[in-house]
Amino acid sequence: MTVCTFNARTLASEASIEDLMMQARKIRYDVIGLTETRRHRPLNAPFDTGEELFLGTCDSRGVGGVGVLVNTNLVMNIDSFKQLTTRIGQANLPTLDVGVTRWRVP
Repeated sequence: MTVCTFNARTLASEASIEDLMMQARKIRYDVIGLTETRRHRPLNAPFDTGEELFLGTCDSRGVGGVGVLVNTNLVMNIDSFKQLTTRIGQANLPTLDVGVTRWRVP
């Protein structure tokens, strides 16, 4: 399994999400852990290509936020994505006996 990390700086707009997807297609990955997404509302977005994006929320000042981008070969294995804090998120893949936790410490 190939796990990558990315400090997104922001994924609050549709344009920034499209840019993330274009960049992700240039590399080989199974899961990308995302930080500093700066979204005020959670998002669970399946794409036509089979990838799925799970994003949590930031704090009231627009700081933080975590998420994961899951490639097509693992999407069916994702049981859940939980945002534990604005800086810690966890994706569970029980069929593979794996959990991916992403955190950001300033």
